[in-house]
Amino acid sequence: MRLTHFGHACVRVQDGDRVLVIDPGTFSDAEAALSGATAVLVTHEHPDHVDVEALKAARAADPGLTVHTHAALAAELGGGAVAAGETFTAAGFTVKAVGGVHAEVIDGLPGCPNLGFIVDGLYHPGDSLFVPADEVGTLLVPAAGPWVKISESITFVRDVRPARAFPIHDVQLSKVGLEYFDAWLEEETDYARLPAGESVDL
Repeated sequence: MRLTHFGHACVRVQDGDRVLVIDPGTFSDAEAALSGATAVLVTHEHPDHVDVEALKAARAADPGLTVHTHAALAAELGGGAVAAGETFTAAGFTVKAVGGVHAEVIDGLPGCPNLGFIVDGLYHPGDSLFVPADEVGTLLVPAAGPWVKISESITFVRDVRPARAFPIHDVQLSKVGLEYFDAWLEEETDYARLPAGESVDL
């Protein structure tokens, strides 16, 4: 299974002709990520996680492209609704939806649904630090945002206990900020930065 990072929170998982994209948002190269995809997972409604226009264009080009997200967003995107705890198949991959709520920024906001997705052992949490009971081989760990700080990312990695981890959700960090985050996380697990456009075989 090959993992490709398309910037910020967007990744693509591919195994032969099975191509699954998670969170093709406006801060990522959504158009490139969606090219040739057969299914899309969207954790939540924020634009940095779903570029609605790019997704509509991809579905117009390929009506067979399926979208899976929480019920509050499924109707808007024309996708299938899934709920936390549900296991389903997308692009031939076994996917489990977990979590359910976006991490709080302040004063209970943003207060919107957020599903994390475990894809054959690869965990994308969206905008949350939900720790699933399931074994996680590869963790995509959020690096920056108004709802997360470094100590929380470290605790998240410690609690999930993945075999390996790669950072996501990092467009807000400068070069120095990226290096600083990486230095902390390298102490915790088998960790590496996967630059946008690059791939790794899991």
